[in-house]
Amino acid sequence: MKIPNFFKSIFFGIPIGITIVDSVGYVARVDGISMQPALNPDRNTTDYVFLNKLAVRSYDVQRGDIVSLTSPKDPTQKIIKRVVGIQGDVIKTLGYRDHVVRIPEGHFWIEGDHTGHSMDSNNFGPVSLGLLTGKASCIVWPPSRWQVISNALPASRVPLNIKPIIRGF
Repeated sequence: MKIPNFFKSIFFGIPIGITIVDSVGYVARVDGISMQPALNPDRNTTDYVFLNKLAVRSYDVQRGDIVSLTSPKDPTQKIIKRVVGIQGDVIKTLGYRDHVVRIPEGHFWIEGDHTGHSMDSNNFGPVSLGLLTGKASCIVWPPSRWQVISNALPASRVPLNIKPIIRGF
């Protein structure tokens, strides 16, 4: 008995698709206002981003990266935030119980861009690198917002132990 082409496609396509999603990345919807203006810049727009799993496989995150992670408060929820500090950095917090925090080894500090409207490290402290699930590489929907997501950290959130680089013109 010959297997129809449709079933062959499914038989081979599903494992290939699962492998790609599990190791390369996937597209995810960004809900909420915590990352405004970088993501979801207005109430009428919902951004969909490509979450690159390869970029975080070695847990190499940089200040300014927008990353997806499992929420330390609710393991059933995924959140997306900006990396403000990495291990060894000294961070001036925005309402955390300690006004200044040194990020321990194997951890990082995340914040939403929309200060005051975000459940982030200012609520739960430094986050373990093991909670990382992906790095937001680009906005893929809507078409009017297609762009590569830049690694940018607001000057007001630069760690205290990092000297700002002043470039001459």
